[in-house]
Amino acid sequence: MTTSTTGPAGGPSAQGPADGGGPSADRRVPAGRLRGGFGLLGPRHGRHVLSADQVDELALPIGDDGVIAGVDGEGRPAVLGVNRPTPYDIVLIGGLWTAQVLALRAAATGARVAVETGRPQAWLQMVHAMGGGQNGLAVHDVGRVPPQGASAGTPVLVVRDCGMRPPRGRVVSGPWQSVLTLLPYLSPVAPGLLRRARLAGIQRVSPDEAAELGRTMGLSRTEVESLPTLADGVTLWCADGDRQYVTTVPTDAETGLLGTPRRMD
Repeated sequence: MTTSTTGPAGGPSAQGPADGGGPSADRRVPAGRLRGGFGLLGPRHGRHVLSADQVDELALPIGDDGVIAGVDGEGRPAVLGVNRPTPYDIVLIGGLWTAQVLALRAAATGARVAVETGRPQAWLQMVHAMGGGQNGLAVHDVGRVPPQGASAGTPVLVVRDCGMRPPRGRVVSGPWQSVLTLLPYLSPVAPGLLRRARLAGIQRVSPDEAAELGRTMGLSRTEVESLPTLADGVTLWCADGDRQYVTTVPTDAETGLLGTPRRMD
């Protein structure tokens, strides 16, 4: 192991320990080319320095991992992070079409989707298109969803399509298992579900329903007035005080399977 001695200026010397033995005479380097303790100087480059005002320019246009629900008002992807290590409940007051698009896209990310529904015929086309329930999507009768065994490697999305008054679910949200409850309209059970939900989506509703949702969720007057006028495929997503209008734009494959966006079924 090489040690260093102290040179005339108090810094480390270029010599080795025992024999005074720095480089041999024919290999010596001019002292001006040495930098104490660090050998030869390398090539000189300008420093890469940013001012504090420029740091934000380094931000990358990446959202959270999850399901692309659509695009926001500026055309940027809006992502729902449904695969989480903690319980996550979502309520969608809207149409079956949007719930089915979200289910398809969740399955495309590698999640298993379990649909609990009282209208299995409305989901059969999706099941057939995805290989008869063997490739990420399975349909169950209301109250008959078996334990899903969710894990970080196999996250699960449970879609509850159980009408206006969904019964208490047998399978609930948990680590790596999110639950999306679809309500076609605002029902008497909706306020309780909305209070427990981490994320809520609202599509076009009547003025009376909009007013009730405004009181329940603390929406602004502008947001309340917008709800009866939302176009098909547009959802107001609400989470922890954040609000974002998202337009779900189907791919060609989704249009071929599910048709065009619609609020009513």
